[in-house]
Amino acid sequence: MAKRIETAGLSAWFGSFKAIEDVTITIEPKSVTACIGPSGCGKSTFLRTLNRMHEVVPKTRIEGRVLLDDEDLYGPGVDPVSVRRTIGMVFQRPNPFPTMSIYDNVVAGLRLNGVRSRAVLDEAAERSLKAANLWAEVSHRLDKPGAGLSGGQQQRLCIARAIAVEPQVLLMDEPCSALDPISTLAIEELMTGLKDRYTIVIVTHNMQQAARVSDVTAFFTIAGAGEPGRLIEVDATQKIFTNPRDPRTEGYITGRFG
Repeated sequence: MAKRIETAGLSAWFGSFKAIEDVTITIEPKSVTACIGPSGCGKSTFLRTLNRMHEVVPKTRIEGRVLLDDEDLYGPGVDPVSVRRTIGMVFQRPNPFPTMSIYDNVVAGLRLNGVRSRAVLDEAAERSLKAANLWAEVSHRLDKPGAGLSGGQQQRLCIARAIAVEPQVLLMDEPCSALDPISTLAIEELMTGLKDRYTIVIVTHNMQQAARVSDVTAFFTIAGAGEPGRLIEVDATQKIFTNPRDPRTEGYITGRFG
């Protein structure tokens, strides 16, 4: 079941560098929220704090809270691996496991969680590949390497792998930046279909993409070099793109800065 994410006063550091400051936002379930803003404004850092992926970098820390339906994801005793299972992530460049087959790529997370039943794995592989709109293209070659697929197919394979463990939230960090326009359209259509089952948060530099796929848009920016990223405005996507409240949002969207 899709879940709500809330952050309150969220700040994040990499060593002494403060990447984001005082981000407070509510992300509703069964919706697509797009994070936009100039390079270096902390969009990807924010995304990674939502499932504690930023912690794979040494000397990171946060202040503030990240809640998943009122559960504090940074609370005492909370397992980061469990968080990442509940909040899946798709990265900028497709990253299928190169030595694994298409089938093994999809079920890798389930096997890591101790699932051994072939029937369960088979069902999950077919369900996830169908949800990722990839089943028809690969069902006859599940034993072939995942790395042998096209770039767009590889990204959909990574989405299938992420949803096979049945997360409640799906994070996507520039999922189409390395893809051609046809593959990009396929991923965008996929996001629209998946939001009925998941809470989706996407980081994108492509404002046209944000306008096409998202229900809500959050605009981040920085005051200057070396400054932390801040959330300036969040609202319904149509309003952000037609009548933003903050002049900095309007300036970015109209191309006057950023």
